[in-house]
Amino acid sequence: MPQTEAPAPAACTEAPPRTRLRWWAELPLILLVYGCYSAGRLLARGDVSTAVDHGLAILRVEKLLYLNAEHPLNRLFTREPWIGVPADFWYASLHYLVTPVILVWLFRARTALYRAARTWLMTSTFIGLIGFTLLPTCPPRLLSPEHGFVDTMAYYSSYGWWGGEASAPRGLGGMTNQYAAMPSLHVGWALWCGVMLWRHGGTRTAKAAGVVYPLVTALVVMGTANHYFLDAVAGAAVMGVGLLLAPYVMRGADRAGAVLTARVTAVTGRPGDAGSPIVSSRCQTSAGERIPRQREARSGPGATPGAVPEQVPEQAGDGAPAPAR
Repeated sequence: MPQTEAPAPAACTEAPPRTRLRWWAELPLILLVYGCYSAGRLLARGDVSTAVDHGLAILRVEKLLYLNAEHPLNRLFTREPWIGVPADFWYASLHYLVTPVILVWLFRARTALYRAARTWLMTSTFIGLIGFTLLPTCPPRLLSPEHGFVDTMAYYSSYGWWGGEASAPRGLGGMTNQYAAMPSLHVGWALWCGVMLWRHGGTRTAKAAGVVYPLVTALVVMGTANHYFLDAVAGAAVMGVGLLLAPYVMRGADRAGAVLTARVTAVTGRPGDAGSPIVSSRCQTSAGERIPRQREARSGPGATPGAVPEQVPEQAGDGAPAPAR
């Protein structure tokens, strides 16, 4: 009979790590980042005169570049309450509502994409905090009146919950850093939301919202005199840098998690992959196998790996071998 080659040994396949995200672990992480964001804005107040100098320097640069979107928008928002009041509500609320809603939607409906998207947003936010610290900037609304800007939040404060100090509720203006204008994370976060809606929304309405939301936010931050045009550009640039750094941040987090798991395993004596189908030097078991040495027991000590085990004669009821048929 012709010799038939035994099938090649099955390759060891290393299963990809499966890390299931839990909402009760994600929520404290997001709250921690938001707390750092708020604390960073509060602590990085900087010197007022330095902040004013930075704001005037931005105006000079924009003048050299023939950029002057802030003045006409601010005059329009001040002259037309039907534009200015909704713009103030937009600035004071959507920044804190739309972004968490998009995060929850990704977590529930686009789980495979959530971790990368969340890491991108958080990395960019921390970069923005560095900008607030190193470059405190006076927004247009806080410059002297000779520069031609009107604080629409104060101008229309009777229509909303905010007072004359930023978008904070009345009486809490002192709890915010009003000189955290560069970069504009209002624009940065809106851009992140727009990208998520455009790429993963799945409907034309979602894609349209992904375009409209960041564009209108950019107009609102300038029209309300809360940011310069270059602040908005810097906010978009920060998101770009965060997107590039996000994969490295995730790798670092994975390595840190692996080290932590190894240390916990060394202390408790419980392997971190208990219950995993990966056994015997990280080789997956074949279908129907439950223990690592089951295949060896079937094949015999001298059998070729992967070969089909020989058929064992049936045993008679008294323990003697059954007669050959």
